[in-house]
Amino acid sequence: MLIFTEQEIKEYVQLNPKAITIIEEGFSKLANNEVEMPPIMRVDVHDQNGEVDVKTAYIKGKDMFAIKVSSGFFNNYKLGLPSGNGLMMLINAQTGIPKALLLDNGYLTEVRTAAAGAIAANYLARQNIERVGVIGAGSQARFQVRALKLVRDFNKVTVYARSADRAKKYAEDMETELGIEVEVAKSAEQVVRSSDLVITTTPAKEPIIKAEWLHPGLHITAMGSDAEHKQELEAEVLARADLLVCDTKAQCARLGELHHALESGALTNESAIIELGQLTSKELIGRENEEQITVADLTGTGVQDTAIALFAFNEMAKHHIGLTVENKSMLLKNG
Repeated sequence: MLIFTEQEIKEYVQLNPKAITIIEEGFSKLANNEVEMPPIMRVDVHDQNGEVDVKTAYIKGKDMFAIKVSSGFFNNYKLGLPSGNGLMMLINAQTGIPKALLLDNGYLTEVRTAAAGAIAANYLARQNIERVGVIGAGSQARFQVRALKLVRDFNKVTVYARSADRAKKYAEDMETELGIEVEVAKSAEQVVRSSDLVITTTPAKEPIIKAEWLHPGLHITAMGSDAEHKQELEAEVLARADLLVCDTKAQCARLGELHHALESGALTNESAIIELGQLTSKELIGRENEEQITVADLTGTGVQDTAIALFAFNEMAKHHIGLTVENKSMLLKNG
């Protein structure tokens, strides 16, 4: 078995156009029925405001697939720790033998999640945007804007977060990193009404964005709702969208913003809902005009994890990176 550390992974895997292409290919294979992907397993740790998810998917024809364990403990910022963590294991698709451990501490999840946001925006946002709104000031709020910069040019960001201090720090950091104007908003409403594209990155349990704030041409990427009790958008926001896109309809109907829209009756199972892979595979087209309101509901999929884990493994294998650990009992069993 090979073991890779976070430092090694970060050296050979970055959030760049290649990573976005890898994730886009994964969504296309999912749409083309080339993926076996079971439902997510989740353990909630409510008394610590935390959760642990297990995600996996086998992409047909690949020699390995990933099983990922990822955690989100949303009080960690009080301890000076990131909310996300985790690791990935690669399993041999022919024998079932574990082949590698990627001790990425959640880094690969950050990359693949941000890549999905960029993909959604590339198909759904207007080509020409000026101001991007961000709700949330954690690590994914940073990754999403970095990824978006790879597919859209913009020169202003407005951020809102529950913690004014964290929003201010976000603004300072991202302004320096990206060389663009980043300002702190006084409310989520200000963010939505003033932005061409809005990204929500919170573990909110009550809607943050109201339907009455929507305006023609707006795109929203909502990626915080990945459990039944989470919700960032009013159900009516999805109903008002001219295009509603899910990473997977079945998963979003169980865990995402779509779940709440269906439960409330704002949408039904007969409502027009597109999957992201239908756009990446060119089965359907995304935005058709400047006036459409578009929404992407992203819950995070196992196919993204296998795609990014295989990419990371292959990049590091080229450079002979990683610690090799021999399983002696397995060697003996196999002669």
